[in-house]
Amino acid sequence: MASKQSGKADIVDVALAAKVSASTVSRCFNHPELVNPATRRKIERAIAKLGYIRNRAAQAMHGKRSGTIGLIVPTINHAIFAEVVQSFSDSVEQAGFTILMTSHGYDLDREYDVLRKLLEHRVDGIALIGLAHSEKTYTLIEQQQVPCVAIWNHDAASRVSCVGAENFAAGRMAAEHIVGLGHRRVGMIFPQTDGNDRAQGRLDGAWAVLDDVGIEVPEAWQMESPYSIAQAKEAVGELLNSADVPSALICGNDVIAQGAVFAALKLGVRVPEDLSVVGIGNFKGSLEMEPGLTTVHIPAQDIGRIAGEQIVATVAADTPELVRVRCEVDLVVRGTTRAII
Repeated sequence: MASKQSGKADIVDVALAAKVSASTVSRCFNHPELVNPATRRKIERAIAKLGYIRNRAAQAMHGKRSGTIGLIVPTINHAIFAEVVQSFSDSVEQAGFTILMTSHGYDLDREYDVLRKLLEHRVDGIALIGLAHSEKTYTLIEQQQVPCVAIWNHDAASRVSCVGAENFAAGRMAAEHIVGLGHRRVGMIFPQTDGNDRAQGRLDGAWAVLDDVGIEVPEAWQMESPYSIAQAKEAVGELLNSADVPSALICGNDVIAQGAVFAALKLGVRVPEDLSVVGIGNFKGSLEMEPGLTTVHIPAQDIGRIAGEQIVATVAADTPELVRVRCEVDLVVRGTTRAII
């Protein structure tokens, strides 16, 4: 059992326990590659025995890095960002940084507030999802000159560094697949686009294809659903219970597409014989569905990894450059779509 300390251990206590200098302990934290492995192990044993926690806030006050990256996501209520967040986290942790993650619920005013709080904690960098942010958020980032990367969207004219896919291209690709199979009775179900440039880009891309070939989508076939299998299932179920139904559905993401497939199967509507369904994302579970979901693959792991590498490089650079990395999307055809026969 660890011995009870009368007070919190400090770096001097660790140095005495490990029989090294305090500067060696500090070097072990900040530049472990410069410390002999045997010495590092002694220091690590002393840290564990004493329960020492270094004060990063004090380091930040003295102009040193805090070792933290602030990550602001729209929501943590579903797994839609799980893959990209995990990949991003793994990437920055390999470089010795820790993630401080918070969410704003698709409220861009709230995003500004949580950004201020993260900056008060002296994070070394900020990662945001997408490129749709309030002007005051962009202004604050520029005023504070904090390294920043936007994850998920690519834009050649972005105000901050970005790593992501072209969501317009993803929406276009999904629609081209449906149209190419001969479908002309097409429905669409997407998330709300306010404050969500990922959904807006995909929706615009899908509309561009439908408009090009002269497909008109009845208002009743233009549905909106949050990132919820249950709510998408309910919305599509109401559509499929009506007298006039589409032969294909373009869904704004795989979560909604899964709900659409479940709604059809519950009502005895055969997928893909009676209804073709395409999603966007290629998230975990889309392959394992029965039938497997046809979708547009967005390389979430690559996006997260590259974004992590980018923010770490930007923090380390004396004169950081604006970097924009585009990750390509591609169509994955599985069992939920088929040609009109």
